[in-house]
Amino acid sequence: MTEPTRTVRCPTCSAPVAATPPDRWFPFCTERCKLVDLGRWMSGHYAIDPATGSIDIIDPDEAEDVTDELTEH
Repeated sequence: MTEPTRTVRCPTCSAPVAATPPDRWFPFCTERCKLVDLGRWMSGHYAIDPATGSIDIIDPDEAEDVTDELTEH
């Protein structure tokens, strides 16, 4: 008897993805969704709060510019 395939949602587009690692793009459904997620990290759309370690989604239009603070130290 085979076990039912467990599915998860793609973090980018919410499409169902079979949870059968080592899938090439797991947990994403395609390479495109994986690259979209990477682009969000690289552009600063996602950030890890150093105080709590939680991931925050940042609206780039409302984000504070901390560039000066980082270069002063």
